[in-house]
Amino acid sequence: MSTLPKPRLTPEEYLEIEESAEYKSEYYRGEMFAMSGVSPEHDGIGANLIRHLGNQLANRPCFVHTSDMRVHTPATGLYTYPDVTVTCGQPEFLRRPGRTATLLNPTLIIEILSPTTEGYDRGKKFEHYKSIDSLREYLLVSSDRMGATLYRRQSPEPWLLMTFNTPEAVIELASIGCRLVLRDLYEKVELPAEPQLRAAEEA
Repeated sequence: MSTLPKPRLTPEEYLEIEESAEYKSEYYRGEMFAMSGVSPEHDGIGANLIRHLGNQLANRPCFVHTSDMRVHTPATGLYTYPDVTVTCGQPEFLRRPGRTATLLNPTLIIEILSPTTEGYDRGKKFEHYKSIDSLREYLLVSSDRMGATLYRRQSPEPWLLMTFNTPEAVIELASIGCRLVLRDLYEKVELPAEPQLRAAEEA
């Protein structure tokens, strides 16, 4: 018995549904994908990022956006909600009557990794983000261990890759003129024990 193909949604239909939806969803090529909730670790890291970036950018023409800010990648058609976004200069929005605005020109995007989203955030999602002309840096912060990865746009390609995995490591965000100390991102965040440590404790 054949099944009918799933009807495709237009961007307008997606935005209309999203306005009254209880949970946020990504949109790509006619389909909506529900976004899962976040862990306490994820939430704590996000709060720390927003606080440290907000303090450093308080008197500068830059804007720190939370995970409620939707971002659109015009070249590929993805609508999504990064964990933290920073725009330096005048933010540009896609505005439609009766719809929440969608950001078009982020300078920095930060995603907080979880075991279920890490592959997507490092792979296909990054490919979408690369198509945003204004994007200069992409920061990935782990939520199950202390560590971060920074991608910085070079001219021409490829992107420069930097990794940070010691508490005193300093992440220089050249695109927005900010510095983050890795341990500060995990303040009051209780990370899960490493597998080797858990095994030792259970033995």
